[in-house]
Amino acid sequence: MSPVTSLPSSAGGFPARRPRRLRASAPLRRLVAETRLHPADLVLPVFVREGLDAPRDITSLPGVRQHSRGSLVALAREAVDAGVGGIMVFGVPAVRDATGSGIDDPDGILNVALADLAEAVGDRTVLMADLCLDEFTDHGHCGVLDDRGRVDNDATLERYASAALAQAAAGVHLLGTSGMMDGQVGVVRRTLDEAGRQDTGIVAYAAKYASAFYGPFREAVESTLTGDRTTYQQDPAGARESLLEVSLDVEEGADMVMVKPALPYLDVLRQVADASPVPVAAYQVSGEYAMVAAAAANGWIDRDRAVMESLLSIRRAGADVVLTYSALDVARALQG
Repeated sequence: MSPVTSLPSSAGGFPARRPRRLRASAPLRRLVAETRLHPADLVLPVFVREGLDAPRDITSLPGVRQHSRGSLVALAREAVDAGVGGIMVFGVPAVRDATGSGIDDPDGILNVALADLAEAVGDRTVLMADLCLDEFTDHGHCGVLDDRGRVDNDATLERYASAALAQAAAGVHLLGTSGMMDGQVGVVRRTLDEAGRQDTGIVAYAAKYASAFYGPFREAVESTLTGDRTTYQQDPAGARESLLEVSLDVEEGADMVMVKPALPYLDVLRQVADASPVPVAAYQVSGEYAMVAAAAANGWIDRDRAVMESLLSIRRAGADVVLTYSALDVARALQG
């Protein structure tokens, strides 16, 4: 770009180039917009809780609820009618154990809810499921523990393989491998293919950071976690490792890769988007949502504008798909 001093001037010394001309009206700004949001770009994360007869509010996520099976189907229909591109389902069981046995139980809450959704809206949306043990284990970690209390990577992969088959049988279209175990995408892909489930895809949580921004999510899934996940989720101080994780997941068969969280890692998202040969998703996580909601509740910011601006920034940084708890509201707003 030429220095400002070299730009031509019109008669009288006034600037000949006036970028403000294209900002003069809403139609002009819309015409030349570099980044656009569309409802189909958005995925709505949802929570289904075993034993509920009606939705239950999540206090740290205003406007977000734990759902019963029936209310989840109703919400999914609303999202589909609004044009939301997909739904990511998280299950909250009533009982948990050391191996997370509820995740691959055909009668477990996640799998029966997925079957409900597949029947109700499966031909009209992209149905995704969280393939992770943390909601189902009594210790709250994303894998099974060894006799020293450490997450056992390879033993956990066996549980993921079993869960993948259960979720695929329930009708899921894309499996979200969110546990950050080494080799998880390859094991899941091979297991699906050997079972004749070649059409079930994988969204690899390739760059998932050990973040403080997951706090409200822990309430949403009633997490029992003690300690932290720093030995398997990525260190917030690093970015290079994300590109390694992406390359490994793509080699192992990922159909899409994800960066999580989104806003604190826009630089990582940009690098991943530049390097990835497959579509890139980003997850605007619970803490990001809650900060905007809390600030808006105090009258400090305009909630709707802040949400739109944050989602545009994620798309501008390179995300093809954005998971956000605001997906339904934003889709409705975009449709007018």
